Amino acid sequence: MSAIKTSAETIEAVCNVGLSKSKMTLLSNLILAFFAGVYIGFGSLLALRVAGGMPLETWGSMQRLVFGGVFPTGLLLVLVAGADLFTGDCMFMPTGMMKHGYGLDKFFRVLILAYVGNLVGSIFVAWLASYSGLMSDAATAGYAVSVANAKTGLGFGVAFVRGIFCNWLVCLAIYLALTASDGVSKAVLLWPPITAFVALGFEHSVANMTFIPLGIFLGGAPAYGGAALSATWSGFFITNLIPVTLGNFVGGAFFVGMLYYVGNGIKKAVKA
Repeated sequence: MSAIKTSAETIEAVCNVGLSKSKMTLLSNLILAFFAGVYIGFGSLLALRVAGGMPLETWGSMQRLVFGGVFPTGLLLVLVAGADLFTGDCMFMPTGMMKHGYGLDKFFRVLILAYVGNLVGSIFVAWLASYSGLMSDAATAGYAVSVANAKTGLGFGVAFVRGIFCNWLVCLAIYLALTASDGVSKAVLLWPPITAFVALGFEHSVANMTFIPLGIFLGGAPAYGGAALSATWSGFFITNLIPVTLGNFVGGAFFVGMLYYVGNGIKKAVKA
């Protein structure tokens, strides 16, 4: 594995990523955000497909470990292939603004466009997966529906806290990956924190943009085993996404970005 950056060097890199994102065009922002939604969707589908055939009553905690162990494929695609992920931007944009002083207009533009693009890409993957019969066996479809039901059944406070913990780990994974200069090292460094957040049951807004719509698309369809569905679109957008998104922002912006910025004594850039 190659030499890694120090923490101070890494948070400087985080700030510089935020600056570069603030200069993206609207079209680039949307296209790269769409890719990120698709890539996280791929990881989500892989996790459901693999873990769906491992009943919890038989496999116990191993099911959660396998689910979490394959999910990071999506984030690896985002970081190495290049895409714009909202949850990562929750760390990049505040620290970049603190360092480089770009305005709130650029701050919110990047976050909003990333969120919209992620949502479109994720639902696109979920719809194609259901339409193509990718989740056609009853075990996988039933598992996908149960995941959607569970996520939309969380209370606001629980979803918010799980969102904080989730993006704390996600942004730590990205932070660790930024310390490395080669793809293999990035993969090795990001995998454990992402596996941990998924296996622990924390809430990731962009992953949920695939998990919950997929469950809704599959739920109750005779072709997919007729799994009982309690998740709804209002439950998706209001009950889950609102608190999880807020929690994700706090976890990434404050507990990783801002605290590492202050902890490493980073100073505001002097404009020429």
